[in-house]
Amino acid sequence: MDLLPVASADVGSSELKYVVEAMESTWISSSGPFIDRFETEFADLCGTKHSLACSNGTVALHLALLGLGLRPGDEVLVPSMTYIATANAVRYCGAEPVFVDIDPETWCISPERIEQAITSRTRGIIGVHLVGHPADMDTINEIAAMHGLWVVEDAAEAHFAEYKGRPVGGLGTLATFSFFGNKIITCGEGGAITLNDSQLYTRLKMLRGQGMDPKRRYWFPITGYNFRLTNVACGILCGQLERREEIISKRRAVFARYDENLSNLKGVYLQPNASWAVTAPWMYSIQINPDEFGMTRDRVIQELRVQGIDSRPFFYPLHTLPPYIEAASRQSNPLDITNELGANGLMLPTFNKLSTSEIDNVCQVIRGCARSSRELRRAA
Repeated sequence: MDLLPVASADVGSSELKYVVEAMESTWISSSGPFIDRFETEFADLCGTKHSLACSNGTVALHLALLGLGLRPGDEVLVPSMTYIATANAVRYCGAEPVFVDIDPETWCISPERIEQAITSRTRGIIGVHLVGHPADMDTINEIAAMHGLWVVEDAAEAHFAEYKGRPVGGLGTLATFSFFGNKIITCGEGGAITLNDSQLYTRLKMLRGQGMDPKRRYWFPITGYNFRLTNVACGILCGQLERREEIISKRRAVFARYDENLSNLKGVYLQPNASWAVTAPWMYSIQINPDEFGMTRDRVIQELRVQGIDSRPFFYPLHTLPPYIEAASRQSNPLDITNELGANGLMLPTFNKLSTSEIDNVCQVIRGCARSSRELRRAA
C-alpha cells in the first residue's frame, strides 16, 4: 500500500517552460538570466536590496556565517528546536552553537532565554522561524544591539511569512532560505540569502563564487567556495514565484481544513499564532498532550501509518543528538519547552494536491485514536 506522503512538490507549466528555455539556451550552470531574475524578484518580495541564490539552504547558512566572520572559539545562540543544519553551519566555521529554549507562544527562540545565554564569546543569534512562524525579531534585534551581536533569520520554513506587517527576510542582519522539495517554493535543492548591507553582499558573492574578484576575472584574492545555484534551478524558482499566490492559497486552504477538523479535539494543541504574525503555511503542525489525549504522539504516528498515512515527528532537540550532546551538557540553559515539543510535536501531510477527503481521513484517524484511548480508560 502506498502511503499518503507528508509532502509533495507542486511544479507547473511555467516551471517546465523555463527549464526548457534554460536548456535550449545552453546556460545550464551557474550563469544565466534566470539567476539574475530570481535574485531580483526574491529580494523585492523580501523587502531587501540584495538576494544571493545558493546551492541549498544549509549552504546559505554556512555562507552567511562565513561572511559575518564567524571563527573558531566563537559562540552563536541557536534554538535547540530546529533542523540540524542550523547548528551544523555554526560548527562548519569552527564555532559552537549554544542552545536556547523556545517560547511556547511562538515555538521560536525565546528572547528571555537569549539574555541568559549570552557570554563574552557570543557573536550572534540565529532566529529560526520554526514551521513558518516568525520569531520575535524586534525584541531579538534589541537584545543583539545592546550586546553588539549580529542576527541571522533562518527562514528555511517561512517563505512569505510576515512579522508585524513586514515580510521575513529583511528583519535581521541577513536571512537564509531553503528551496528543498518539501518547502513552500522549491527547485528540488536550493537556497538563498537576503540582505540590505551592500558591502556584506559583495563579500558573500565573492565567497560564493570561489573567491573571484568581481572586477578582475580569474583573480582570487580570498579563499572562496563553490556555493552557486544553476540557471536551470533558478528557472524553476522563477516559475514558482509567478505562481506563489496560487501555491500559498492552496496551502492555506489545507491548513483551514485541518483547523476545522482538529481545533476542538481534547489533547490536541494547534500551532500557536501570535497576533503580530502571518505564519507561512509550510507543514501543518500540532502538539499532542498524551495525558489529555490518552495516547502518545509516537503511537498516533503508528496508527496513521497503519491506515496508509505518513506523518513526521518534530525534530529531535539538537542538544540530545550525538554531535552536540556533550557540549550541550556543559551549558546550563533550561530547555523544558523544547523537550516537550520534541516529544509531542507532530507534522501532518501538507501539500497543494492534498484533497479535502484525504485531510478528513487523516483527521478521522486521529479522532479514532482519541476515541479508542477513551474507551480503554473507561474499560480500565
